[in-house]
Amino acid sequence: MAVEALITKLTTMMTSDHASVVSMNLFVALLCACIVIGHLLEENRWINESITALVIGLCTGIFILLTTGGKSSHILVFSEDLFFIYLLPPIIFNAGFQVKKKQFFRNFMTIMLFGAVGTLISFGIISLGAIHFFPKLDIGSLKLGDYLAIGAIFSATDSVCTLQVLNQDETPLLYSLVFGEGVVNDATSVVLLKAIQNFDLSHIDLITGFHLIGNFFYLFTASTVLGVLAGLLSAFIIKKLYFGRHSTDREVALMILMAYLSYMLAELFNLSAILTVFFCGIVMSHYTWHNVTESSRVTTKHAFATLSLIAEIFIFLYVGMDALDIEKWRFARQSPGKSIGISSLLLALILVGRAAFVFPLSFLANLPKKSQSGKIEIKQQVTIWWAGLMRGAVSMALAYNQFTRSGYTKLRENAIMITSTIIVILFSTVVFGLMTKPLVRLLLPISKHKSIIPSPPGTPKSFVVPLLENGQESEGNGGTHNGHRPSRLRLLLSLPTRGVHHYWRKFDDAVMRPVFGGRGFVPFVPGSPLEQSVHQWQ
Repeated sequence: MAVEALITKLTTMMTSDHASVVSMNLFVALLCACIVIGHLLEENRWINESITALVIGLCTGIFILLTTGGKSSHILVFSEDLFFIYLLPPIIFNAGFQVKKKQFFRNFMTIMLFGAVGTLISFGIISLGAIHFFPKLDIGSLKLGDYLAIGAIFSATDSVCTLQVLNQDETPLLYSLVFGEGVVNDATSVVLLKAIQNFDLSHIDLITGFHLIGNFFYLFTASTVLGVLAGLLSAFIIKKLYFGRHSTDREVALMILMAYLSYMLAELFNLSAILTVFFCGIVMSHYTWHNVTESSRVTTKHAFATLSLIAEIFIFLYVGMDALDIEKWRFARQSPGKSIGISSLLLALILVGRAAFVFPLSFLANLPKKSQSGKIEIKQQVTIWWAGLMRGAVSMALAYNQFTRSGYTKLRENAIMITSTIIVILFSTVVFGLMTKPLVRLLLPISKHKSIIPSPPGTPKSFVVPLLENGQESEGNGGTHNGHRPSRLRLLLSLPTRGVHHYWRKFDDAVMRPVFGGRGFVPFVPGSPLEQSVHQWQ
């Protein structure tokens, strides 16, 4: 009997392992198909990789539903750990690593205004709307913490569609605002949800409210500091030991592992890992990246970008398949009208909440700017508003975190919230995403922007950054030198030059770079590719 039981158990394990291998093969094949189709549709006016992955995921889910007799739509089972520990870190780190720091920090206050303050305003409007309208829809016994969590979940934007259309050389101000706000927004939404889940809101009072606010600022500050410290530590280690003398593989491995370590440390200390790894990416690109050999620079840049691309496609592909999860729809099918009504209400709140802070905060951001070229124009404000209407993977993961356990839910109200979240993500990504490119081209025609020649490798970015703050060309035959350079110089000189960025650069050159390395403080190996590339552009 024992032998028979052992044989049965081994057979079951082999069957399970074989099914897992088949599932992984199919999923990897789908990832390859998304990349190929996305490449073929790259010049398409309407489609982008996010929509492509979603559509392929939906089609795959339908096919699996049909072949399994309506039992499942998944190849893989959703796991919060898979998303938060393995897929999200490379996406967020690459966002910080690839950011144009000069534009990002030049507009840092405006980005924080949109990303942090704006997200709080949107959170407040969506939460108040949910508290007021949801009880009338009779979806179940949602608590105050659930309503506040809904505000945090649907405050998380996904600006990928808009960023794929914008060109950071043609519109650097607009691109940096949309990009920076998107990352800070995601981090703020995650911190908000963590802060909400850390408190018992069944008996809320003024003291609890202050504790909630204090916890939010603590998480925000501590997460940022941890990311900066992790980036500086990696820069110091690589500068002092200079692994490139012996093995470029080791310094590449150390950069990747230190970046991942910063994320996991934030998770260990219950901080915002998104914010931590984002600022770790910025610091590592500013210091660590300049301390490695030229071959390691090329390797790390493409490695981080590749991992980010695969993770993004993976997430949207899974969301497409998860949209047809029969287990969740079984709870909501008794009242499909409620899911549609809740989704419509959430979309309306997203539209209102987005408009409630973009236009007023743009007005405030324009007040201290004397030059018209440095102000956020109304067309750019509309683009920023539109860029934040899409909801994506972060909203999906936060909804799973709040309303499910291990990807499953047994409560009717939780199932309705999950299906409503799926509807909002699908509608906003597909419908709003399809309209993004023609809308941006209508508001910001390419012909009105100057074509910026990209800088060759190794040249300082400041040589090719346009003198105008938002990269717009002056009237006339922009690009020529006939009479336009003096006006641009006068405009540049009229701008304040003793700002925070100026004093940071002085402190950076005098204190930080001599210790942690960076451009101009890189150890040389005679005859190395790094030394040759530097001499080439001197």
